[in-house]
Amino acid sequence: MTHNLLGGVPPTELPDNAEAREALANDVDPFEVAARHPDYPGAWAELADRAFARGGVIDSYAFARTGYHRGLDQLRRAGWRGQGPVPWEHEPNRGFLRALHALGRAAAAIGEDDEAERCRTFLSDSSPTAADVLGG
Repeated sequence: MTHNLLGGVPPTELPDNAEAREALANDVDPFEVAARHPDYPGAWAELADRAFARGGVIDSYAFARTGYHRGLDQLRRAGWRGQGPVPWEHEPNRGFLRALHALGRAAAAIGEDDEAERCRTFLSDSSPTAADVLGG
């Protein structure tokens, strides 16, 4: 775990799910990964990204919302109390951060402007690096 030497809320680091992460890295169909590991936000984020890329904005929104909520559940179990850093640099956090970004992107595409802005703010507050890498 990373220690915050400046005080304040310490970063939250999600536990790794090596089996699910490696399956996605080895091009296993993300539908299969999500079915085997429904609590793995990275599978839902991948499904959201693929759906959005093919024009399935509503599908993307649904997949992203599932990944976002699965990630929130894991963050809370890891000690997160609604604020503080969720560093992109810790690989297991990336699925949640990608799902959060995908949710904001899909919300913007369907005109859910308040939700899109909330997601952008949450992403940049959680991890400025993720906001940069993912494009806001």
